[in-house]
Amino acid sequence: MIRVLAIGNSFSDDARTFVHQIGKAAGAEITIGNLYIGGCSLERHWQNAREDAKAYDYSKTGCENRPASIREALEEEAWDYVTMQQASHFSGLPETYQPYLNELSAYVRRYASQAEQLIHETWAYEIDSAHPAFPDYGRDQARMYELLRAAYDRAAQDIGGARVIPSGDAFQIARRHPLFDYAHGGQSLNRDGFHASLTKGRYLLGCVWVETLAGVSAVGNAFVPSLPDQPELTPSPEELVVLQRAAHEAVMARRPGEAGRQ
Repeated sequence: MIRVLAIGNSFSDDARTFVHQIGKAAGAEITIGNLYIGGCSLERHWQNAREDAKAYDYSKTGCENRPASIREALEEEAWDYVTMQQASHFSGLPETYQPYLNELSAYVRRYASQAEQLIHETWAYEIDSAHPAFPDYGRDQARMYELLRAAYDRAAQDIGGARVIPSGDAFQIARRHPLFDYAHGGQSLNRDGFHASLTKGRYLLGCVWVETLAGVSAVGNAFVPSLPDQPELTPSPEELVVLQRAAHEAVMARRPGEAGRQ
């Protein structure tokens, strides 16, 4: 059993959607908890931790959602991993991470000392996103990605060389494929210009998380995401292969000397 808690927002909510199912198909039992406040920044997470505020919508595999504080969630399970991330709109602005991330990391260490801390790298917005923060990046997806990647890498070093869950990398890799090259007629992996699309975007994220957490390649995973009321969103076999390989490439690129292994 692998237990992971995300201290996050809607982007971690997107990421956790299919983790349990993808993990199960790979032979890995994964329980994932998510502490959710929409758009929540590291500064606000630290403020909530400091005040022990029961401010989150807390979801966990197999359980009903309920209000919770960070400390309450940290102490509920013997978590193997705890993930932290910046709000997407601040993701490429390194000056917004500190001192809040370091304080939050110390807090996590205090109440879940056994857990490995991971940094969840979020993703750049779609090229035509109407998100009000997109102008801060010149409405340039590539620039936003470059800035957020550098900021998350720095954040990982700030808390002792933590590993990165490379969701943002996987998005950019998948976007290079004609099927998901939105600029040239492909599908968008976003549902509103910034959140992940309900099946394909979220599936890509789940593959990244499972491969990072369980060390099992996403390539060939048998789980197929679907929505009963929107069957047209079910990925085709070809799309599944592209998404699996994008996730695998992103994760392997973070493991020097292992690129190309499956």
